[in-house]
Formats: sequence, C-alpha cells, structure tokens
Amino acid sequence: MLIGTWNLENLYRPGGPFGPKDKAAYETKLAALAEVITELDPTLLGVQEVGEPEALRDLVGMLGGGWHTALSRHADSRGIRVGFLSRIPFEVLHDTNGFPAKLHPVQADDKGLTVAEAGRGFLAVEAAAEGGPLRAAVCHLKSKLLSYPGGRFHPRDEGERARFGAYALYRRAAEATSLRGLADELLDGDGRERDVVVLGDLNDEVQAATTQILLGPPGSELGTPGFDRPDGGDAVRLWNVASKIPAEQRFSRVNSGRRELIDHLLLSHRLVRRVTAAGTGLPGGVAGSDHAPVWVRVG
Repeated sequence: MLIGTWNLENLYRPGGPFGPKDKAAYETKLAALAEVITELDPTLLGVQEVGEPEALRDLVGMLGGGWHTALSRHADSRGIRVGFLSRIPFEVLHDTNGFPAKLHPVQADDKGLTVAEAGRGFLAVEAAAEGGPLRAAVCHLKSKLLSYPGGRFHPRDEGERARFGAYALYRRAAEATSLRGLADELLDGDGRERDVVVLGDLNDEVQAATTQILLGPPGSELGTPGFDRPDGGDAVRLWNVASKIPAEQRFSRVNSGRRELIDHLLLSHRLVRRVTAAGTGLPGGVAGSDHAPVWVRVG
C-alpha cells in the first residue's frame, strides 16, 4: 500500500480572498491535483490546506472510483484544515486541537496573548488495511512564515522579528508536543505490533527540534547501527522515512530558491520494517500546489 501526505495549497472554490481568481483557474488546479493523486494511487492520503469542504468534494469527484474522506472540524482563521482521502474504509478516532494538560499556554504576541490549542486540528483515523488495522494522524503545524500586528509581513525592527520568530517557535513546539501525545495514544505502547503513521506538513525539516519531538526515544534511527538492534524504545518510537527518499528527491517545497523537506511521514516499528520505497512528487514533477506530495510504499 502507498501512504502519502500532501499540502494542497489553498483548496478553495473561486470567488473568495484565498482561492483561485476564476472558474477556469479553479478547474485547472483541480485537474492538476487529480492527475497527481490518480498517478500516485494512494491507499491513504493525508491532506492539508483544505479551505472549503465543497472544494475537496469537487476534487474527489474528479478522481473516479470509491473514496472515503474526513476533515477536521478545527480550522484556522483562514478556514484551512487537515483531512484524509482513502481507498479503504476508516473510522475517525480523534479530532482535537488542545494542548496536553501539563503543557501551559504559550505566548503568541507582544501584548502577552497566550494560546492553549493548535491553530489547526489533528485528525486521527483507523483504516481497515489489508495487513490489519492502520492508525494514522494528520497535522499541519504552525508555519515559520511570520506575520506582525496589523497584518504586516515585515517587522518594524530586528527585535520585533526575533520576538515573533520565538512566538512562532513556541507554538510549533507546543503543537508538536500535542501531536506526540496523540501518537502515544495511537501507539498504545505497542508499536512493535501496531501499524501507526503520523504524517503532514510539519513546517520544519528533519533535524529541527520540533520535528525531533515527534520521534520519541532517541536511538535506532534509520541508517544507524542501532536500527537493527531491538531495544525498549521500539514500542513507542516513530521513524522518519526521509532517509529512504532518494537524495535528489528529498524536498517537498522550494523556499526562496532553497529546497526544503518540511512534509513528513513518521512510522511505527512494525510499519517501518516493511517499507519498500519512499519518494516525493512524481517523476515529471507536480502541479496544482506549492508543495510536492511525500509518500511511502509498504509491503
């Protein structure tokens, strides 16, 4: 089966402030997205930046065949949210955006505003996969792109830039901590026997502290001697499949000319042992979004 994640970039119907400017542009976008999804043919695809449920229905209508879908109820201020498309039936286990009980609210601006929940919800499902139940959680963590009071995108000075960079980092770290808590529930201390994947737009790269929070106990990383030696952390650990992606494909977004892998798939012990391939996008590139899909094939 192929499991993937894809940020669909502002999936809205035309006519609003964030969607395509007209029907022709919208249909072009949908056609491009549908072509990529059809060629990838995922068993389960986590999606981000779904602005309108109706737009996702329009996209699914272009895919053909039977698809199961779900969207989080927790959208951000622009209405974008996460969800799943699946070829196999699933049930929703969790749809949450709250921080763990022991994690205090974090500072979000110069006036002392604090937030105690993720900007976008985390959606978790259990799918009836051929090899047994597959539990999956999809996310879209706080962006590194900064905005300032009054809707500004440029700081008044470097002090303001640094402070708002810190506020964004606080929020992304808190969201990663919340997502790790959800992963613990899905793993249920049994990652050696349970298929679990945490996927989505983490808005940071493989070695970023926020990404590392999600992995659980250190050790046994892919490509290290410890990977083939069982240890006590295997039951609760997650493995990032980034190193399985060919080096020339190891990016999902280009930012200011720089290639970044900020969309990730993290797999439980039982699942990572069955990986046969991983990649980003398609051989001919992708269209319809400023992100490429990231995928893994499991035998």
